[in-house]
Amino acid sequence: MKILKVLENTEIVVVDLEVNLGKEKRNGLTLCVKYKGDFYPLNTAHDGRPILMNKENAIKN
Repeated sequence: MKILKVLENTEIVVVDLEVNLGKEKRNGLTLCVKYKGDFYPLNTAHDGRPILMNKENAIKN
């Protein structure tokens, strides 16, 4: 592996994230990166699986 660059102006935050699972809503603490005003979950709120930090997964604040 190789680090290509380090992103500036980022924060690691823990958010209480609500997700829809079918007809049910669940929430859970989720590790996120805050970057340029958007939040990027680093794991899923319902089962904690890791996910990639990409624009498709961004949550607008």
